[in-house]
Amino acid sequence: LSSCGSTSSSLAMGAGSVRARYLVYFQYLGTDFKYEAAERLNSVVPVKFTISSRTDAGVHALSNAAHLDIQRRSDLPPFSPEVLTEALNTHLKHPAIRVLQAFRVPSHFHARHAAISRTYLYRLATGCPRPDRVPVFERNRCWALQADCLDVAAMQEAAQHLLGTHDFSAFQSAGSPASSPVRTLRRASVSPDPASPFVLPEESSSVCFGSQVRRMTAVLVAVGLGALMPAQVKAILESQDPLGKHQSRVAPAHGLFLKSVLYEGLGKRK
Repeated sequence: LSSCGSTSSSLAMGAGSVRARYLVYFQYLGTDFKYEAAERLNSVVPVKFTISSRTDAGVHALSNAAHLDIQRRSDLPPFSPEVLTEALNTHLKHPAIRVLQAFRVPSHFHARHAAISRTYLYRLATGCPRPDRVPVFERNRCWALQADCLDVAAMQEAAQHLLGTHDFSAFQSAGSPASSPVRTLRRASVSPDPASPFVLPEESSSVCFGSQVRRMTAVLVAVGLGALMPAQVKAILESQDPLGKHQSRVAPAHGLFLKSVLYEGLGKRK
């Protein structure tokens, strides 16, 4: 994103005042991003955040993104991205939210519509017979399972059935307001991690997967526990039925992390 510093746009407003649009990356632990910090930037007009990907309550973000417009008084220049980042972090009241970086972007840039992919990470822990057996620093950061192990190979085989462009209605909640159930899943993998027992990164194109990732994860865990066969995942997907008995379970929100949001021509956040 280093090139983004030279890509800027402003819109003249009123008597010489300038409205500048910024792309802001931020992270949080299981809470909605709060806007109070932006209210202290003394913008001529109220600051509105447009977030790239809304997450369910309890879901974390290693890096989410949003755009915002700030219009300062006519005698003041636009904030530099560095000053904006520092100012937002200074005024943030919630200790579980941090602004990572900010960049000037064109006035027509839209954080949600311009996103070309989003990557999610779901963390699992095995061998946890009781909630109090989960390490303190892992609580509310993973889905703690009682099973001692999961069949990772079977889960990986099942995950391959989800790759590509499909109608993912079977993994949406009934009555979902999404405009279209068609999504593209570019990558799905299941891998044991010595430090964190299992992680499931999933990358999708342009639109939010959110709760769908939680439903897909629950189905893959059922495969890992032997309750489903890998081939049944394909049948579930093709059923396009959100009320099917196998996809009715939703993995806990606190195990899901929005890992990154990518934009055309902007590269990856440092």
